[in-house]
Amino acid sequence: MKKHLLPEKGLFYKANMHVHTTLSDGPMTPEETKRVYAEAGYSIIAYTDHNLICPHNDLSDAHFLAINSIEIDASETLFKEWTLNRVYHFNLFSKDPNRTKPFLYDREYSVDWANKMIARANSEGFLVCYNHPVWSKQNYEDYSGLKGLWGVENYNTGCVLVGDTDTMQPIDDLLRKGEKVFPVATDDTHVMADLFGGWIMVKAENLQYDTVMNALERGDFYASTGPQIHDLSIEDGILHIVCSPAAAINLSSERIFGRRTVAKSGEDLTEATFDLNGYINASQKEPLRYLPYIRISVTDAHGNTANTRPYTLEELI
Repeated sequence: MKKHLLPEKGLFYKANMHVHTTLSDGPMTPEETKRVYAEAGYSIIAYTDHNLICPHNDLSDAHFLAINSIEIDASETLFKEWTLNRVYHFNLFSKDPNRTKPFLYDREYSVDWANKMIARANSEGFLVCYNHPVWSKQNYEDYSGLKGLWGVENYNTGCVLVGDTDTMQPIDDLLRKGEKVFPVATDDTHVMADLFGGWIMVKAENLQYDTVMNALERGDFYASTGPQIHDLSIEDGILHIVCSPAAAINLSSERIFGRRTVAKSGEDLTEATFDLNGYINASQKEPLRYLPYIRISVTDAHGNTANTRPYTLEELI
């Protein structure tokens, strides 16, 4: 029986999940931010001003949704002066569009502090995203012990423009630790040059707040800097993907098992299939070090990528 890994029903909505406005250190007012992103084809904006919960429900309409959000942080200093060594930045996305209660917290640079904060945020109805680990100068020791995250930024336009390009590695590391986390591509809009570099495409039946937040929580989206994924399904162990014109389509997993389909010279790929029967059978029978998962990345001729979330063995069977 055919199973759609991206929902069969609904529409794709383009979303930027990391935006700053003039309410903190962004380049535009909330209203200007809506106008500029809507004109560029975006339907969803998470307003993640620093340490500020401020609903923008007045901006939501039949074609646009404002997500009530906040960015929080904790820093480690090299010296007693201002110089920063490493930082934790997290975006918190509220399931309650009307929340105005401040998210007050003490700052302490440690994994223990981060986990207590994540657990508290989850209990208060937030989805938590770990932001730009490369720009934050963080290593495996800083993030591998994090628990309860919803997402991790695998691309951040503002950080790319200053030379700090994130990757999928922290996501794979956390997945191998048993954490189910999703890739999130964002802009982190602080200046106008940061706009329109990374986004997610959310598949939902409508733009109602609860509907979109439920889709986000389930992982009904993919992260992109260009390519589109139109459909992703599996039937009798055969994975099938349909996408915009691509140069290569890769399948990765938790162990040394991967597949790659490359376009022929002068041509584009718009779909690919991967036979996962051997992988699934082995995963069901052999002792495994990590919980099995696969994920797909699509790369276009310009080097832009789209990344699916991880799909577990149970979802593939």
